[in-house]
Amino acid sequence: MKRISTISGDNEFTFAPLVVLELAKDAQKETIEWLVQKVKGRKYQGGADLNIRPLADQGKTPQIYLIGASWRRLLLGAESLGLLKEYQDGSIRVFTYHNKEDYKHFTNDDSDFLTMAEKQFIIKRELENLRAVNETMVPGHPQAKLYPGKSIFRRLQTSGLLIQLYPLHDPAELKKLSFLWYRQVKFSFQPLDEIQRYFGQSIALYFAFLEYFTFALFPMAVIGVPYYLFAWEDYDKYIVFATFNLVWSTIVLEVWKRRCARLSYKWGTLTMKKEFEEPRPGFHGPLGVNPATGRKEPTYPSYKRQLRVYLISVPFVCFSLYVCLIVMMMYFLMEEHASAYDEEAQSTFSSILMFVPSIVYALVIEIMNRIYRCAAEFLTSWENHRLESSFQNHLVLKVLVFNFVNCFASLFYIAFIIQDLKLLRQNLAALLITSQIINQFVEAWIPYWLQRHRKNIVKHRLRIDSKEKELPLADQIALEGKMEPYLGTFDDYLELFQQFGYVSLFSCVYPLAAILAILNNITEVFSDALKMCRVFKRPFSQPAADMGVWLLAFETMGVISVMTNCALIGISPQVKEFFNESATGLVLLIVGIEHILLGLKFILAFAISDIPIDIRNKIAKLEFESLEALKQKQSKEADESLTKEQQHAEMKTK
Repeated sequence: MKRISTISGDNEFTFAPLVVLELAKDAQKETIEWLVQKVKGRKYQGGADLNIRPLADQGKTPQIYLIGASWRRLLLGAESLGLLKEYQDGSIRVFTYHNKEDYKHFTNDDSDFLTMAEKQFIIKRELENLRAVNETMVPGHPQAKLYPGKSIFRRLQTSGLLIQLYPLHDPAELKKLSFLWYRQVKFSFQPLDEIQRYFGQSIALYFAFLEYFTFALFPMAVIGVPYYLFAWEDYDKYIVFATFNLVWSTIVLEVWKRRCARLSYKWGTLTMKKEFEEPRPGFHGPLGVNPATGRKEPTYPSYKRQLRVYLISVPFVCFSLYVCLIVMMMYFLMEEHASAYDEEAQSTFSSILMFVPSIVYALVIEIMNRIYRCAAEFLTSWENHRLESSFQNHLVLKVLVFNFVNCFASLFYIAFIIQDLKLLRQNLAALLITSQIINQFVEAWIPYWLQRHRKNIVKHRLRIDSKEKELPLADQIALEGKMEPYLGTFDDYLELFQQFGYVSLFSCVYPLAAILAILNNITEVFSDALKMCRVFKRPFSQPAADMGVWLLAFETMGVISVMTNCALIGISPQVKEFFNESATGLVLLIVGIEHILLGLKFILAFAISDIPIDIRNKIAKLEFESLEALKQKQSKEADESLTKEQQHAEMKTK
């Protein structure tokens, strides 16, 4: 990590630049001076108590600033955020500055006790918590209004005065991680601990789930390949595969919960305290007082938000689903024309033409998904949610409902209305393969080539030798500043959600679905690693104990897969022949089996603990020790108070 020297008064000191702050070119000099003083100011004076200096050679009014912090400041920030660290006895405990010597690997210098990602996260939170005290506007920009308690950096963002704020890469650590992760083609587990140390828990958990889900697909692939080779046209035999599919989709998520709990405990987020959530930057409304904190912040009536949700957003989602169904019916019309032409022509060209409607439909689905995603983001932002978690929940719900109908409606229609299993197999294969190819190009390879082209232009302009091992700091910042920001794991989880649906719902009809998903996920690991390390800006670390709302989405898909596989068993020729004279009996039997299996699923979910027993014991032990320490502290305070009262009484007697 590069270090730079700066001068404060008569003292020169060095600090490692961790975060880059870029202001707009039209930012006034007094604005910059005011902001710098806020960043440097002491905490008791309303400042962030961080180190800041302009990047060299920018002229009289620099726009790019480097931000770091002293070792003591970072440790105090870690304590205020409730970061968990490994204790000398091997347990994971909340870090306290007073007992810092009791933590493993702690040293009194700026060591690796805190990862670079944690240091950058601490700085980000300190900057976000910078609030106006007496200011009514941003100095130099009267249109940028402020009020006591308003987040300064959020106001600078919404006013266009703050262009970007991003954490710097560590070239040496990034190079080591790249070789461990994706630059060597080898069959091994991902370096999850190194990913967590560099990018944080949220991104590391995504790659952990990607790895786990890929391995979880192997049993489906092992059964699916011979099934494909020896029982392709014998649809009676897919009852066995559908039953296995049903059990697999039930167990896989329960095992993941335990794996996730073990990782998050190891990384110190499983028991991390949840602090009060601040309003999101886009939240707006008349100034008021928060009854919980007493701080001044925007207010917005809940009934107005509900009106926007139910009168505008819900009808829009319903209309979008209607459009999906119209497009689906157009696809079936194309299928009819292609089938009629094939029956008449009976040629190689007509046979190839049979696959065109499915491929075109798969392309249209991907395009509609991306257009709808933009509309959903706009609508959710317009609903004016106060909290970021509420915003994300509403956005995920909108996107999942649309994607589920858009991607799976045609499969349900073919399976249960038309009951054409050959067409279902063809449609599923086209959707799965096409979506995987498009996602690989759109999410990784196209951004990579665009970034590589942009990087070459910047290097040529800065006259940087492409063979130079480590760039000067100014050139590194120039290159990273031109990278696109990483927008989070939303699209990555969404892709896995669709893949989980294709495999768990209908892979009994197309047994190769699991092996295609495995091949896609293997390349996905390398392409996602490439884009994280080389294509996008380094994202700020984000503590996370689990997948959040995505876990609920996958569990819901698991429940739907139980019902779907039971229904597929019910429409199989073998079962229908057995109940040839009693369709009602068949329906009642399938519904009964479905309810029994759903009951078993929920019993399994209840019986299999989400947290392994050894982790639960460690957490219980820490809670007991914390309670005992609190009792001892209260007892000591009571004894001291009693002693003082006795001394006071003795003095009165004398």
